[in-house]
Amino acid sequence: MTTEITNWRSLGGYVSSDGRKVKEGLLFRCGQLFDLTDEQKDRVQNYYKIKRLVDFRGDEERQEYPDYLWSELDYEIIDVLKDTGTNQASVDEIVSANSHVEQDMLKTYEELALAESAKQGYHDFLLTLMTDPVPVAFHCFAGKDRTGVAAALILKSLDVSEEQIFTDYLKTISARKKANEEILEYLKDKMDPNNLNDVAIALTVERQYLERYFSTVKKHYGNFDHYFTDGLKLPQDFKEQMQKNYLV
Repeated sequence: MTTEITNWRSLGGYVSSDGRKVKEGLLFRCGQLFDLTDEQKDRVQNYYKIKRLVDFRGDEERQEYPDYLWSELDYEIIDVLKDTGTNQASVDEIVSANSHVEQDMLKTYEELALAESAKQGYHDFLLTLMTDPVPVAFHCFAGKDRTGVAAALILKSLDVSEEQIFTDYLKTISARKKANEEILEYLKDKMDPNNLNDVAIALTVERQYLERYFSTVKKHYGNFDHYFTDGLKLPQDFKEQMQKNYLV
């Protein structure tokens, strides 16, 4: 039996406000595609038939943990936190977490809403989804923060309820459980218990993080419709085209 890629899941099957469903086989979120088994490589390439891979990580992350790539794959790099002073969502920042880790994570989610690199990055990502709907996988390090926001934006554009969006977001807790336990086991003799606990917090998600993202968007733009057009500078018919492409 093939072991699924850590935190890999489809956005297919969620239901829009008008009762249509998100199509299967087109939208996949995951963690970094590093150190995959041969079976996992075959699965992502030939079973899911991924045509585009979008990488939200920074330069150092990509260099240290390069993705599995193959010929004919459209590999797109979008460093959404490039403009920020720190990247609490990266593996290095997580390992060097301090006692303010929850506040740092909340700040990161504000930056994912407002930083110019985030707005430009999510603009580019969503515009490509709108204009060229092929099977796509998108990820960061753990597939939880930068990726979680990307998934929320997609589902928002498809008029999926916030309840379902948070359900998808919080699936990361169980989806990363094994991988997080392995990281913590590796680190337990390398740092004191307080720092290890901070890392444990940073490796997972909490509802309040995505709530902070939503509240930041609404505070500055009123609602997501305005955020799409005024914040992300997407076309006026963006949602209409997305729903045409991805709902059935």
